[in-house]
Amino acid sequence: MNTTHSDNHTRGKLEELSLLFEISQILDQSMDLKQVIQPVLTAVTDHLGMLRGTITLLNRKSGEILIEAAYGLSPAERKRGRYKLGEGITGKVVQSGRSKIIPRIDEEPEFLNRTGARRGKPSEEVSFICVPVKIGPETIGALSVDRSFPGEEALQEDLRILTVVASLIAQAVKIRQTVMEEREQLLEENSRLHRELEEKFRPSNIIGNSKAMQHVFDMMAQVSRSDATVLIRGESGTGKELVAQAIHYNSARAAKPLIKVNCAALPETVIESELFGHEKGAFTGAISTRKGRFEMANGGTIFLDEIGDLSAMTQVKLLRVLQEKEFERVGGNETIRTNVRVIAATNRDLERAMEEGLFREDLYYRLNVFPIHIPPLRERRNDILLLADHFIAKYREENHKPIQRISTPAIDLLSNYHWPGNVRELENCIERAVLLSADGVIHSHHLPPSLQSAESTNTQIHGSLQDSLDNLERELLMDALKSTKGNMAKAARILDITERIMGLRVKKHGIDPRNYRTRM
Repeated sequence: MNTTHSDNHTRGKLEELSLLFEISQILDQSMDLKQVIQPVLTAVTDHLGMLRGTITLLNRKSGEILIEAAYGLSPAERKRGRYKLGEGITGKVVQSGRSKIIPRIDEEPEFLNRTGARRGKPSEEVSFICVPVKIGPETIGALSVDRSFPGEEALQEDLRILTVVASLIAQAVKIRQTVMEEREQLLEENSRLHRELEEKFRPSNIIGNSKAMQHVFDMMAQVSRSDATVLIRGESGTGKELVAQAIHYNSARAAKPLIKVNCAALPETVIESELFGHEKGAFTGAISTRKGRFEMANGGTIFLDEIGDLSAMTQVKLLRVLQEKEFERVGGNETIRTNVRVIAATNRDLERAMEEGLFREDLYYRLNVFPIHIPPLRERRNDILLLADHFIAKYREENHKPIQRISTPAIDLLSNYHWPGNVRELENCIERAVLLSADGVIHSHHLPPSLQSAESTNTQIHGSLQDSLDNLERELLMDALKSTKGNMAKAARILDITERIMGLRVKKHGIDPRNYRTRM
């Protein structure tokens, strides 16, 4: 008898382990809980010889407990299985987080038979076991089964097994929730970064409402979605790099690198290695193989600023990359293929450079596929105050200065200046003014001397034009006499006038040449 009991116990343990292993494998098959929860329930009921079984989950929003998976129930019976917290055995288990065993359901008044699956059937020997599915202290649902009454001891054993199964289901739910939360966080982070990129590099952040800038925006919109080579023309400080950034980050290559190269900032001996890389030992100091900017930009965009400053040899190699999409590293023989979009920029007159033989005509036509001209600030005066407001907001925040407005005289100076340094010069002026302001206002005296007018500095011209010319003539005569130590003939030659005219002018202004002679 003892041997038979031991064998049955061992067989029961093996069956239990087999069930738990099968459930673990089912839960590992998919991250979608809805795809695995029905097979889990089927495995439980098959192994334990159950009549019916359900897995219910709590909907936090509605407060209802709904059947997520069922065994032995028709679709109509499953649909009727809806409970509120505290309602029936299932509702009480989910509300309390404690298991329930009903040895005989016909003797339990709280057993609702909400699904109607037991109607018209001999139910006096049917038992009901319901265990909570919990994540930590929180109950998220319940696992329940019907089975023929096996005796009190067997019900307790079933309860133990079902509790372990419910724990496995809870762990699977927790893992999936964690993965979903991390996925949502990643999606949110990616979305945030994308919004930041769009905010930073979208064309609308290149300030300007003028007609000239609207034309630039239209051109950028047309070329951004293509892979066409772009040549950005414009004076220094007009914002050519911002335009290049906006084109890249609004293109299909936005997720790939944007590599910037200032061709004027690199010596001729270095530029080729910077662009195309070099092999170890290619020249003195090449202690290891190094990728060039074209390799680093593969799949993305390379921005070649100041393209007009490239040497003739580098122009030849760049032309090959544009034509053949391939190059070799300095000191290497391996041909490297590259998929790079080229955006170039220059403030030079490339047409004149071609006439003078300083820039290759074939390279010019390869670069000039889609030209965009950025107008100088003096041709878009309507944008000056918009830009000023933008830079004030920027440097007010960076320097924690409560700048509230620009005074009218300062506005006049900003509007009337010719801005040879364009937007870059304007930004520098505003940054300086923000730092100097002590009362929350940008005044005219906060702007640099180059912007000041005679009115703003109270240095208006006094006297007539003739008076000013006479003063200038007197200074020139005195300087010439000082240089020649009072020698009238030499002074006349310096000023390119005759000695007679020199004498008349000196007499007119009452200048004594003897005062400039060296005394021994």
